[in-house]
Amino acid sequence: MQKIEAVPKLEPRASDSHKGNFGKVCIIAGSLGMSGAAALSGRSALRAGAGLVRVAIPKSILPIVASIEPSFTTIPMAEDTKGRISAKAINTILEIVNDNDVLAIGPGLGTSRDLRSIIDILIKQENLKLIIDADGLNNLAAINNWPEKLKANLILTPHPGEMKRLWSGLFREPLPNERLEQTAALAQKTNSLIVLKGAGTIVTDGEKYYINTTGNPGMATAGSGDVLTGVITALLGQGMSNFDAAVFGVYIHGLAGDIAAEQLGQISMITTDIIDNLPYAFKKTQ
Repeated sequence: MQKIEAVPKLEPRASDSHKGNFGKVCIIAGSLGMSGAAALSGRSALRAGAGLVRVAIPKSILPIVASIEPSFTTIPMAEDTKGRISAKAINTILEIVNDNDVLAIGPGLGTSRDLRSIIDILIKQENLKLIIDADGLNNLAAINNWPEKLKANLILTPHPGEMKRLWSGLFREPLPNERLEQTAALAQKTNSLIVLKGAGTIVTDGEKYYINTTGNPGMATAGSGDVLTGVITALLGQGMSNFDAAVFGVYIHGLAGDIAAEQLGQISMITTDIIDNLPYAFKKTQ
């Protein structure tokens, strides 16, 4: 595989730009008790430059998520008795597919048979730009032979635990110890872009790869992955390719964490500190 070291950048914005030029994106997220994950991913998509951000959430947590951030819009979804999005929401979700440039699913979602059926339908949507993270990956891992059904343009963003679950559902051999070998094999098996999170996050499509150089241990805090999902979603919405959006996304996410660590130290860093420093991270890359 070819190693990529150059980090791409966003093009300067034209003076006559409007919000439609920078992507309509929707993040399907959240469940009862996990409203923060939905809000964090939506806020980070806004800070990463998406023109219009929508967050689709179980209807019972909508007031909470909407009150956290007024700059994104919310879409209420049918839910089950445990406060997770239910299969009754599928018509609303298909409307979302048709009305947005990029779709992400997973942060705080929970796992259920209904959610597996929703993800099964989404991966079959031809040409859909789709990011699956967090519980979205755990639901995906439980779908038999899912790569054979895949028509969407897919990015997967697992942490090591989620990688193990994806691997065990697709491969007979044990998970290799080498992270690059893991990501390359999964990318080739699934024809997807893989972002394996952790120290030295790896991005690969199975033909080329990038190992991230930004970030620090202070970012090992709840919600950090939700922020990364929002950032990559926003960059895709602004027209970057899957590979470039993922590379720039992990770089800018880590850089924001480094800036936060300089200000606050690593021990006290929380996820909103990463979001708050995204503007300074983007400014450094201009």
